[in-house]
Amino acid sequence: MTAPDLGGWIRTEFGREPGELAPFERALTHGSQAAANYERLEFLGDRVLGLVVAEWLFERYPQEPEGALSRRLNALVTGAVCADVARQVGVVPHLRLGKQAREDGAHDSDNVLGDVMEALIGAFYLDAGLDAVRAFIRKAWTAQIDSHREAPRHPKSALQEWAAANNRRPPEYEVIDRSGPNHAPRFKVRVSIGKLADAEAEGSSKGAAETAAAAALLEKLAQ
Repeated sequence: MTAPDLGGWIRTEFGREPGELAPFERALTHGSQAAANYERLEFLGDRVLGLVVAEWLFERYPQEPEGALSRRLNALVTGAVCADVARQVGVVPHLRLGKQAREDGAHDSDNVLGDVMEALIGAFYLDAGLDAVRAFIRKAWTAQIDSHREAPRHPKSALQEWAAANNRRPPEYEVIDRSGPNHAPRFKVRVSIGKLADAEAEGSSKGAAETAAAAALLEKLAQ
């Protein structure tokens, strides 16, 4: 990829010409490609994203209590949502991956794409400041925030509440399988409520698999 290609993409998707390309190049670089990779920028971008989304929710839902706002925030900044936004804005062709990571499918890994999206936010924040990154996030996350008319209930919390309301034992989670390379792992988790019922699900992290399993068990219990 040449610098003009990257600069043109940043200008189109982020809304302004980058002052420097180097931070964006680093944000797109996986650890399999170079030691100077996206991890530090991901750390920064994660915090910037959380701040901007929290501010946005605070303004948009002035009557909602802290708990509801927290549930909305948690649903909007997950790795899977960040990965979806990364695909939407066209990150994949610009990724810088080592040969093995590319062959292992890192270009379509929610873990990698989610981290890169946060790193790009960090790079853009350093390059253009908070006002510019706020405008980008509000544009890129509009469909995500509009999809939740009511504050979502986290499946694990909902399952815990169901068990308590029905005088059942608390849900128990067990990792029953882990596969895939370190940069794109897959976890399989089983959740059970005593001997009443259980369900299994997979995810790109232990937490994501537990959430999916809880949602699957809630659906089974509702039948």
